[in-house]
Amino acid sequence: MPKEKEAEKEVKKEAKNEQKSSYDAKDIYVLEGLEPVRRRPGMYIGSTGVDGLHHLIWEVVDNSIDEAMAGHAKYISVEISKDNRIAVTDDGRGIPVDIHLQTKKSALETVLTTLHAGGKFGGESYKVSGGLHGVGVSVVNALSKWLRVEVQRNGTIYTQEYVRGVPKGNVKKNGTSKSTGTKVIFDADPEIFQKIEYDRKKILDHLRQQAYLTKGVEITFVDERGEQPFFYGFYFDGGLKSFIRHLLEGETAIQSEPFYMHKNHESIDIEAAFMYVEDQESRELSFANNIYTPDGGMHLTGLRSALTRTLNDYARTENYLKESDDNFTGDDIREGIVAIVSVKIPEPQFEGQTKARLGNPEARTAVEAVVNEALKEFLERHSADARKIIEKNLLAAKARKAAKAAKDTVLRKGALEGLTLPGKLADCSSRRAEDSELFIVEGDSAGGSAKQGRDRRFQAILPLKGKILNVEKSRIDKMLANKEVRSLVIALGTAISENFDIEKLRYHKIILMTDADVDGAHIATLLLTLFYRYFPKIVEEGHLYLAQPPLFRVQKGKEFEYAYTESQRDKIAKRMGEQGVTIQRYKGLGEMNPTQLWETTMNPETRLLRQITVDDAVETDKLFDILMGEVVEPRKNFIQAHALTVKNLDI
Repeated sequence: MPKEKEAEKEVKKEAKNEQKSSYDAKDIYVLEGLEPVRRRPGMYIGSTGVDGLHHLIWEVVDNSIDEAMAGHAKYISVEISKDNRIAVTDDGRGIPVDIHLQTKKSALETVLTTLHAGGKFGGESYKVSGGLHGVGVSVVNALSKWLRVEVQRNGTIYTQEYVRGVPKGNVKKNGTSKSTGTKVIFDADPEIFQKIEYDRKKILDHLRQQAYLTKGVEITFVDERGEQPFFYGFYFDGGLKSFIRHLLEGETAIQSEPFYMHKNHESIDIEAAFMYVEDQESRELSFANNIYTPDGGMHLTGLRSALTRTLNDYARTENYLKESDDNFTGDDIREGIVAIVSVKIPEPQFEGQTKARLGNPEARTAVEAVVNEALKEFLERHSADARKIIEKNLLAAKARKAAKAAKDTVLRKGALEGLTLPGKLADCSSRRAEDSELFIVEGDSAGGSAKQGRDRRFQAILPLKGKILNVEKSRIDKMLANKEVRSLVIALGTAISENFDIEKLRYHKIILMTDADVDGAHIATLLLTLFYRYFPKIVEEGHLYLAQPPLFRVQKGKEFEYAYTESQRDKIAKRMGEQGVTIQRYKGLGEMNPTQLWETTMNPETRLLRQITVDDAVETDKLFDILMGEVVEPRKNFIQAHALTVKNLDI
């Protein structure tokens, strides 16, 4: 080809590429109205999964709660109809319907169709509110295939309907009413959400929480999806004191009376409560303008600072701490505490639309000041409770020092041995954590089969002898003295507690492989407790799995299949024909030869793995306390309550 033609071809090619990747004014897209919400729903509600779906309810309920906090509503109801429509009703003032000067539309339509429109950005409508960003109900409208709003105001009922955020006509008068309030009915859009399936328990937990945080407001819930409608109601006069008592169900409290205070300080309404229990874990919940802040923030920092300072001062004044003693650390103070702090603040600064953390520095100062004062008073008035609290702190400090010594021994030993791995660990040849798997196997017999059946390139095997220590009942120093636990800690490579470093995790898949019987389930539960309590990051980042070995091998002649459930076993047997079928029930992994174990439980192409996740950390924490803790009564009650729903119980 002549050079001229070749050059011409290159010029044309460059022009074509330039045309493809142009970046001019015409390439700038302006999304109008609610279109940005439908294009990027995750930016506004977090996800299009189950959490995002429920976030729609929270956004509408938040508006009703704001009316209650402003003193204009006493009743809120949430209903789920048979066809999955949600209705949220309150007896507040009702959304205004007069014409908005800026938009030239009714205020009702403005609120429903405009992002950042609402009564929370200025004026005197709301001194405090949870719907800070003003995007709530408009986002719900954008992500609903249909929405209807009914407003009772000025003696009239006003209605307006929308389809995917677009109004179907103007606001209409639809009768008269002597009441006031707002009702929002919406049908979440299946084009947006992965699945339209509401979780009753999730909704009840949220509404219960809101009822505790908004004293004197009645909140009802109706679910019409079952054969019979389900009804539940909440009303609490005690505020956070009632909330603390709810959280303490099944716990052994060391105080006779919870600490509780409620006070206004420089325009910030502060409510706080705590109680110490016979436990090593702490549970702290924080709220700002009734919005749960899972990542805490300045209000929680203020509470922690006040606790640490005041309890240290009291311990020194009363000679629990001598001159030569170190102060209690924040961790010592928080061991075994169940605490809640709630602030209502005029201009909250949340981090992100999901409002996970409060950033107002004035919230820290205010909470610290009022809790300091109230806690001093509490300790003086309740000297017996004060003594028990300080004794709990002293025990925590002593255990911390013992645990540090134990951890240092384990870590130092590992370092001196050149991080020598446990002798029982059959490691893989890969040194890439993202490719490597660690099977934690019950017993030497199954360990032997697993070692022979594995793919040595990327699969490591760590057999554990017998049942490991129940870490729910043991402090970290005793835990690290346990040979099996220590082997596991060293094999993981992350260290533990404050030395934990997820970047040093040696395997990105950690698979618990235990027998499919009661003992195997118990060992798996003990291991899950260990990971949940001491390696939560491994669980949170999706590295922990449960192997699902088959329960049966169904064979006829030379043909055989594995079954993981009884119904699957029966279907396979029926398909093979009833005559001449033999069924082997696997009681333990050790009954499988290496080839069978590889085929059924270890081969990435054919195995079944269950990833361990924690959707509700507070609920999970409580369940571990019940099932694995020292106190027998709550465990007994739990077993009695769930006895009839148990499946796969070996007898």
